[in-house]
Amino acid sequence: MIRSRADGTAQGRLRMALVSPKGPLYRHRGGIFRKSLRAAPLTLTTLAALIPPEIEADVRIYDEGIEDLPETLEADLIGMTVITGTAPRAYELAARYRAAGSVVILGGPHITLQPEEAAQHADAIVTGYAEYTWPQLLRDYVRGALQARYDMAPDFDLTRPEALPFPRRELLQRRGYKTLNTFEATRGCIHTCDFCVVPSAWGNGPYQKPVAHVVDDIRRMGARRLIFYDLNLIANTRYAQELFEALIPLKVQWFGLATTLLGDRMIELMARSGCRGLLIGFESLSRDALAGVDKGFNRPDRYEDLVRRLHAHRILINGTFVLGSDVDTESAFDELKDFVLSTGIDLPRFAVLTPFPGTPLFRQMEQEDRILTRDWSLYDGQHVVFQPARMSPETLLAGHERIWREVYSARGILRRTAARLRDNLALYPLVLGANMGYRFYANNLSRFYSCMGGAA
Repeated sequence: MIRSRADGTAQGRLRMALVSPKGPLYRHRGGIFRKSLRAAPLTLTTLAALIPPEIEADVRIYDEGIEDLPETLEADLIGMTVITGTAPRAYELAARYRAAGSVVILGGPHITLQPEEAAQHADAIVTGYAEYTWPQLLRDYVRGALQARYDMAPDFDLTRPEALPFPRRELLQRRGYKTLNTFEATRGCIHTCDFCVVPSAWGNGPYQKPVAHVVDDIRRMGARRLIFYDLNLIANTRYAQELFEALIPLKVQWFGLATTLLGDRMIELMARSGCRGLLIGFESLSRDALAGVDKGFNRPDRYEDLVRRLHAHRILINGTFVLGSDVDTESAFDELKDFVLSTGIDLPRFAVLTPFPGTPLFRQMEQEDRILTRDWSLYDGQHVVFQPARMSPETLLAGHERIWREVYSARGILRRTAARLRDNLALYPLVLGANMGYRFYANNLSRFYSCMGGAA
């Protein structure tokens, strides 16, 4: 056990718990998914790998997305990663653990964007990426010199050896995840969309890991089907091409994220490298709505062609859309539903526009006195936390629920996925399984709204 010496330093073996708290939508008890659709996260396993070798530590990881937390955690130091929707839960847990005598460290996107708020609930906070600061924090803690705040280094670089540990995935509880084969090649994005927390929290980047390191990690895991968590794998075209070329000999199937800026040569290379699915942020069918959030590089008139080209290479599409822009009226719901059904987007997802604190969108709506609540637990993309320009909050919420339900009706699923049954039979069970998971979600949204207090 860590004990304090007379000089304030610590001795003994460090007992550490790393925690990912979750909001009611994803928490193990009280969520609305029939079963976990969650892939293994990388944040906590990476933090565990960054513990300095001279510090002897017993580390446990708790992910509330797949398991219930024990009532007490016997740990000297507890670190939590926090997004806006989970901030109230994180603060609640922090108060409990600090009262029990543990030292609590908070980090993550919400902490980076709201450091003054977060500092009231922790012994120390970490802002930005923690590859450099987390090891220093632990050394400071062990010698009795913990600082109140650790900020991301201005010269942050993901190519430095000390920033490239292999995540300690063996610490995860395997049973709760769809897969442990999750990887990261880059961080950040070159775009500055007003609603996105990434440019506000971490700058644009992107930061890139050496391709050889990424390949080594995949080989270590023996992965044959894997997920890249990168926000925009194609942000740097040259790097993306190098990565995809390196994946070809591995004969893997992979799923990742990209923007709509995909040319034919890039799509062909992605398909050759094993790409079987992409999450793409289409966001809106309105050029004005896209321009209003600084995402004018999206071209709705080219969406249908992009879907066709990806499907021609047997790449599945997880298309995401945002409802509630200042140009959206009630007709936007049916227009979007018809587009998704007619183009056959394999796994569409719909979110309510959310002005996350610290973003340009939040500042704009705050200035216009349109923020309806600062209950961060409602900032999950499924609740209306602002006053829409052309409809009521209740109308936006009802339209959001309706489009989910209609697109994931039995008829809607069949209409969207029938072509994949013919052209991509090997992956059709995956497509159908994911659709059925989201069908359950769509049919239970009203229950989720009611238990979380509706729109406000």
